[in-house]
Amino acid sequence: MNTSLDHVVLAVADLASAADELEKRHGLASVAGGRHPGWGTENAIVPLGGTYLELIAVADEAEAAASPLGRWVAAGSDGGPRPLGWAVRTDDLEVVAERLGLAARSGSRSTVDGEELRWRYAGVEQAMDEACLPFFIEWAEGAPFPGRAGSPQLGLRELRLTGDPARLADWLGAKDLPVVIEPGPAAVVRVVLDGPGRTVVLSGDGT
Repeated sequence: MNTSLDHVVLAVADLASAADELEKRHGLASVAGGRHPGWGTENAIVPLGGTYLELIAVADEAEAAASPLGRWVAAGSDGGPRPLGWAVRTDDLEVVAERLGLAARSGSRSTVDGEELRWRYAGVEQAMDEACLPFFIEWAEGAPFPGRAGSPQLGLRELRLTGDPARLADWLGAKDLPVVIEPGPAAVVRVVLDGPGRTVVLSGDGT
């Protein structure tokens, strides 16, 4: 079973202004994502090749208030782009879900080209409760991977977390991911990106 770091979720108050700020300040260009039906959220994508950053914001306050994921995004979107959570990609979600006793669910959104992007996921509730834990995602066969949209200039070098290292190890199993965790309150602390001649650090305080 193949497993890799899929993406990091960054909560933002406004997609357009956050995308503009990231490009002006760090040279991180984003591409339009789309709305998440039933969640009250919408996103934009910062492609990084094998991974990506997902900028996510509340698009419909009433719909988001009725959705656990929408409420999670709303609670984390105060201030600048803030690391909120992360996802691990697998090619066999059923095995992961069975090992951890999780329910696998389906998600989708329409792209700007009118195509439907589909995936299955598990463990979001646990990831919302313990930010050091990822949720798991399996993309539908033939789905275009968001990280390869546009022309990525940087890659993800390291994701730094605080939380319970033993808990994370049990959750992931024996996986080699670019993740460092230190004891402390469960949080995504820092995202480190690098490329030719430069390094970009995005931290939990929005810097």
